[in-house]
Amino acid sequence: MTPSRPKTPLRATLFNVTSFVVTSLVACGGRDRTHSPTCGMAQLIGPSLIQDQLRLSPFVLTEPPRGLPGSLPARVAGSAQQTTVAITYSGQRLALAYQGANFPPYPSDTTVYALLVVDDSSQRAQGVLLYEGQRPPRSYPQLGMVSGGDKTIPLYGVRVDWRGVSNPHCPLLGSPAPTP
Repeated sequence: MTPSRPKTPLRATLFNVTSFVVTSLVACGGRDRTHSPTCGMAQLIGPSLIQDQLRLSPFVLTEPPRGLPGSLPARVAGSAQQTTVAITYSGQRLALAYQGANFPPYPSDTTVYALLVVDDSSQRAQGVLLYEGQRPPRSYPQLGMVSGGDKTIPLYGVRVDWRGVSNPHCPLLGSPAPTP
């Protein structure tokens, strides 16, 4: 018998949003979906759903996952431009180096942070999202830091139902699936 996942309002929201996005993608037909309005909406809705998951303590990571690759895809939430982060360690903590030009320019002690996004079914790190908004409380476990130029922001981690927040035809992080 497999353990059941906790029932949360977020799961219901994920189901409704996922149903809407899937229905919209079917309506797009066979054309290039990566530049469609539906993919644009998915690029805004997905990061918001992931950020909401951070409010549920069972899904907040307290330590980095094992076996991270040398780099992961990264994006500023709400931005279309994707880049990467190089992954190194500083002791037991992650030290990520943002490899793009759109690193948030004015991080302060209360705004701008990054989330390492991990698929809760495979425990595989999907990438890093940067948010320009209120940081989690100081009591949240910090996995490390992300640096971009001379700026550094805290890195937190969260587990999500990756299939519920990212569509393979217009993924949040990584390359789109090839069209058949």
